[in-house]
Amino acid sequence: MSEFDFPTPPTFERVEDERLHRQQRLAAAFRLFAYYGFDEGIAGHITVRDPEFSDCFWVNPVGMYFGHIRVSDLLLVNHKGNIIEGNKSINKAAFTIHSQIHQARPEVNAAAHAHSLYGKTWSMLGRLLDPVTQDACSFYEDQALFSDYSGVVLETQYGQSIAKTIGTSKAVILRNHGLLTVGHSVDEAAWWFITMDRSCQAQLMAEAVGKPVLIDSQTARLTHSQIGSPFMGWFSFQPLYDMIVHKEPDLLD
Repeated sequence: MSEFDFPTPPTFERVEDERLHRQQRLAAAFRLFAYYGFDEGIAGHITVRDPEFSDCFWVNPVGMYFGHIRVSDLLLVNHKGNIIEGNKSINKAAFTIHSQIHQARPEVNAAAHAHSLYGKTWSMLGRLLDPVTQDACSFYEDQALFSDYSGVVLETQYGQSIAKTIGTSKAVILRNHGLLTVGHSVDEAAWWFITMDRSCQAQLMAEAVGKPVLIDSQTARLTHSQIGSPFMGWFSFQPLYDMIVHKEPDLLD
């Protein structure tokens, strides 16, 4: 292997192995969200599509601290809202939003939303992120703005509107609410959320003291092609996964 050979996402011969892999990644993503302080009471949810039953997804129980979630705590719910596996309750807003995204985007296997401090602060401005840093270029021409805030997302129609707004993008800024990211894997969706929240923080800090210098469009598009691909989203998550499993191995239980 040369110094420029990167690892690749795993493939599986048995659906049971792929399911466990997705569950482990999902539990780790919740632990990382707690690690980064993205928890806010009972708010926030990450989902991953089941590899066998495409109309079902795994999700966190409502009211459980992200930092305590294990594989065995995850719930399997179908697109009708029925809990197929698990004995806890789900967040209705999680079902309303994620069921519509999973149905609208068959290539999307995971979605992440939380009320992170910098994400919700940026959302108050009703603006897209600017290409002001290399990391922010991951979202250049690959983000959307949902401006219709009308309370907690409990109606299917509202979830459909969010799914329609995000379109083919990897992220949507929910005005006066927060961030939502999607990906082909939990790894990718979780990484986009983490780096998007930090990009919000960076731009907020820069604008507090001056006017940031924007990266020109041609360079921003080039940078997006270099670091904004599904593979780079997946790859960027791997060291974080290794770190959190090393620190908190019980998440795999």
